[in-house]
Amino acid sequence: MYPMISGLDELRQANAILEETKAELRQQGVPFKEDIPVGIMIEIPSAAIISDVLAKEVDFFSIGTNDLIQYTLAVDRGNENVAYLYEPLHPSILRLLKLIIESAHRGGARVSLCGEMAGDPDFTPILLGLGIDELSMAPPAIRGVKMKIRSISMADAHQLSNEIMELNSTDEIRQHLNQFHSKTIRK
Repeated sequence: MYPMISGLDELRQANAILEETKAELRQQGVPFKEDIPVGIMIEIPSAAIISDVLAKEVDFFSIGTNDLIQYTLAVDRGNENVAYLYEPLHPSILRLLKLIIESAHRGGARVSLCGEMAGDPDFTPILLGLGIDELSMAPPAIRGVKMKIRSISMADAHQLSNEIMELNSTDEIRQHLNQFHSKTIRK
């Protein structure tokens, strides 16, 4: 998996290096797995925007939400003066995630999601509804996310993500998500 890919030229250069390395190993008689799945991290807006093009050249995407959110919103999450602007539920972030996931699936690539967003059970229904294939998180987060997955139906997750895509502000999205969670807790 290649990190920080910004465009097709970079991806093709990385793949060329991979093929050169394979050729060297063959020449040296070193056994290796020929059909290594190739993937990229989608961490910067340029890759997200052309994810339809990139998906045709890889087997999988891993969306790095920490960096993608930071670079999309131009927020240094380590700077206490602006860290409050780092917002996973910003409409632009959710729309980018939807674009990436749909582009990957149309191109035949699987999509995983990593970063703090993946390990937050509050976001799990939206991510499932958007069609994410895998979530990668720190071990302490697994239990909460697993419980959330078991407490909702895929139909409800799809409906929630469709409804949220119609909303235009973070506050509206957060309010709608909180209503969803309060309904699922009562079930």
